Amino acid sequence: MHIMEGFLPAEWCVVWWLIALPFILIGTLELRAIMQKDREYLPLLGACGAFIFILSALKLPSVTGSCSHPTGTGLSILCFGPFITSVIGAIVLLFQALILAHGGLSTLGANMISMAIGGPLAGLAIYRLLKNTRVNIYLTVFLVTAAADLVTYIITSFELALAYPAQVGGVGTSFLAFFAIFAITQIPLAIVEGSILALVFKYIVQMKPEILERRGVFSREQIERALSAENAGLLGGDRS
Repeated sequence: MHIMEGFLPAEWCVVWWLIALPFILIGTLELRAIMQKDREYLPLLGACGAFIFILSALKLPSVTGSCSHPTGTGLSILCFGPFITSVIGAIVLLFQALILAHGGLSTLGANMISMAIGGPLAGLAIYRLLKNTRVNIYLTVFLVTAAADLVTYIITSFELALAYPAQVGGVGTSFLAFFAIFAITQIPLAIVEGSILALVFKYIVQMKPEILERRGVFSREQIERALSAENAGLLGGDRS
């Protein structure tokens, strides 16, 4: 996910920056509109940013000799959508490049495409598919988060494959080689991240369900059903 400074050819750095910029511009306008409309969303925005920064800063060694990171974008994509998530992710990646030397400035566009845009869009697709169904909202959150995490590394593998196609087999072979390096660690990591965010989301549902309803994340009926199921479980545990 954090492609380091100087690793991509200049032409690909420009391409990914050009693709990322419209998302950042639209997201900035959306973020400004939300702040003018209701500043009560500020704590939730802060939580989304902190979640992305802390989780994506974790550098976990891989058995393949590479390293992997969670992405933390699931909460933001659920609460604020793809464009604001792209802005939050871009800010996080910029600070990580400047302060932690995770990624680079020239490769920031590519890193934004994978972690702040592409992965969240995959999570958004899962969310929209399941939102108006009777699927448990915590399972939905888990699947959204896991998909955003895993697709981030699929896109990173594709970016690297385009920059460095294999001599035999071209981009396809190179993509499989890069993703095989990530997958061994990233698949279980996506499952862990999805589980963590589902627990975090459960806490938000218990403490501030009205803000989720106002943002249209889930309906009042879905939230009440989840709370009722939790209460029934607690009562069942007491009786036993």
